[in-house]
Amino acid sequence: MVENRVVQGRMVTPKKLAEIVEGESVMEADSIEEADRACPDCGGDVLKVGYMPSVTAFITGYKCQDCDWREREE
Repeated sequence: MVENRVVQGRMVTPKKLAEIVEGESVMEADSIEEADRACPDCGGDVLKVGYMPSVTAFITGYKCQDCDWREREE
């Protein structure tokens, strides 16, 4: 089931959220989850999404729902 979420006033799919974090298109993305932390820039809610930017990599991306802050963990 694809769960869309609001990020900076826009409704995004898991794949679109992963593309925002990565900065380019991705192959596949898991569902969006609430991250258990607050944004270090604005204190807003942070979402996380697991995705594959290529066949050999899996990344966990984090994105604030309210500001431009984003981070990725390999």
